[in-house]
Amino acid sequence: MLVFSPLVRERMLADARQTFPDECCGFLFGTEKEDGSRYLSDIVVVTNAKEGDKRRRFEIAPKDYLAAEQYAEERGLMLLGVYHSHPNHPAVPSEHDRLAAQPFFSYVIISVLDGRIGRVRSWRLNDARQFEEESIAEPLPIEDKATHAPFVAVDNPAHPSTC
Repeated sequence: MLVFSPLVRERMLADARQTFPDECCGFLFGTEKEDGSRYLSDIVVVTNAKEGDKRRRFEIAPKDYLAAEQYAEERGLMLLGVYHSHPNHPAVPSEHDRLAAQPFFSYVIISVLDGRIGRVRSWRLNDARQFEEESIAEPLPIEDKATHAPFVAVDNPAHPSTC
């Protein structure tokens, strides 16, 4: 289970809104309890390094991964995962996401529908290298502070995930 600090959640969602219609991305830091639950206390926003159409793909440069590992070590945190957005697509990992994924990481996907935050979901690879949904402690919907409207709590079936 993931637990977001309010600041982490707000910064992550702000990045998704500001980067729309492109995919945003960044790193998730925090601690993991013995029961496997993860508390996310910090993020680092990174530039989408994907060449070409950033509306359908994201890429994190190797130098950013190295910097993230150093950032975690310097602060006594764990690098727990990556977040990215799916502009006008559901918060469901694509095959491309699965092939690029690493074991252990949580993969938070933020659906951004026409510039508004949609559903936020998290995924982890299982032993068969398939994604399984990871629960998020704070229930949706919550208020989008930028628009003062509730977040949409369902994916938009009109936009299948092809990212």
